[in-house]
Amino acid sequence: MRAVVFEKFGERAEVREVPDPVPAPHGVVVRVEATGLCRSDWHGWMGHDPDIRLPHVPGHELAGVVEAVGADVLDRRPGDRVTVPFVCACGTCASCAAGDHQVCERQTQPGFTHWGSFAEYVALDHAAVNLVDVPDELSFATAAGLGCRFATAFRAVVAQGRVAAGEWVAVHGCGGVGLSAVMIAAASGARVVAVDVSPAALDLARTFGAAHCLNASGVPDVAAAVRELTGGGAHLSLDALGSPVTCAASVGGLRRRGRHVQVGLLPQDPVVPMGRVIGLELELLGSHGMAAHAYPRMLEMVRAGVLRPDLLVTSTITLDAAPAALEAMGAAPGAGVTIIEPWA
Repeated sequence: MRAVVFEKFGERAEVREVPDPVPAPHGVVVRVEATGLCRSDWHGWMGHDPDIRLPHVPGHELAGVVEAVGADVLDRRPGDRVTVPFVCACGTCASCAAGDHQVCERQTQPGFTHWGSFAEYVALDHAAVNLVDVPDELSFATAAGLGCRFATAFRAVVAQGRVAAGEWVAVHGCGGVGLSAVMIAAASGARVVAVDVSPAALDLARTFGAAHCLNASGVPDVAAAVRELTGGGAHLSLDALGSPVTCAASVGGLRRRGRHVQVGLLPQDPVVPMGRVIGLELELLGSHGMAAHAYPRMLEMVRAGVLRPDLLVTSTITLDAAPAALEAMGAAPGAGVTIIEPWA
């Protein structure tokens, strides 16, 4: 099969022929019809993830068709339209038994713990607990973005963030995850302040329901600006980019007893204003994807047209264009979602 492969961290990947994957007894091989280009892929390519072993094939948010099934897989057949969370759970550890598959103690992640979906085929583990059916009316390009950015944003806003109608929600960073969070928070009845340095990203955020759009490049104190716009601070704030600056601004823009959710990956742990956390009794929460069993609520909102992840897809590229696009993400994460179509 053809796949995007890098031999050294931070050096240009290339598209080349590699062996086809074989399903584990509990897993499947999926023919990749679409896969998202995510900032997490860039972090992996840069060497920020200790699970990656070289040479490596990135890619972790995907949709496609089951091509082959392992000997122990009983409920899947070739031809099934599927997607998968980027955290593939084992289904048997203590965390999984509690329903917390997204923090599985023996999790695997395509594109990180093993070769991923920037390829024509990808192997996925523990099919019984990880595969999610893709409705016929949902395109593969739309479904590909669900497994990381959209599902992650959904859980971050709804489950971890406990968003409520009428609350102020600040979203720092309006790439794929951030724009998803804006859409989900607005659909939940919240008033959203979108923060970014890109006018194009802020235009999209406004389209997806943001009440205020704040260009951080022209504001000396983003946290203070958010507090002013929201009449005292956000009830819920998300760092959807993952930088010391956006993390600090997210925490600093909260009102008393507000909730910060860290969604964006950080290359290293940032300095957090803990004095403010203590004095205002703020909550600091992490959000790490969403388990497959939690998808039905999100998918129902998608099917009803309440959520429109299809509108987040702003460009599609071929596999041959993926190495350059991956490299470019470090300088400009970009607005919207780029989808790679390996068979195009």
